[in-house]
Amino acid sequence: MNLENSTQPLAPAREFSVLLTSTPRGAHLARFLAAEWLRTWGLLPGVIDTAEHLVAELAANAVTHGRLPGRDFRLALHATADMLRIEVTDTRGDDLPRCGPPSPDAVSGRGLILVEAFADRWGVDIGPVPRKTVWTEIDLLPAEAR
Repeated sequence: MNLENSTQPLAPAREFSVLLTSTPRGAHLARFLAAEWLRTWGLLPGVIDTAEHLVAELAANAVTHGRLPGRDFRLALHATADMLRIEVTDTRGDDLPRCGPPSPDAVSGRGLILVEAFADRWGVDIGPVPRKTVWTEIDLLPAEAR
């Protein structure tokens, strides 16, 4: 048996990155652009829906909590054969996200709870100063295939 012919090369990694204004319109555009790029990459509709929700929450947080006048935020998507990574970078590295239950009468504050529910993993990378990147990962293969 020739093992060289029996293995298939991994699908190439796909990447997309864009700077957007730190406004509600920029957050909306982030969600729209992410969905369009993920469709062109041929990801399953369920993955695209999940990714849209994650991008919406991370972009809304960047616009609400990471905004400095005149500074944009960056949306980056990285897809491999087994994982999709979503990154949103803003210029408020001093204001880290906090995940906790909001007060019952609060009208906001549930975004990271949703991120935690939709993503397989999420976290925050600090730097370079003054930036922070909030990232999420979605597994594209079932656990037994990984």
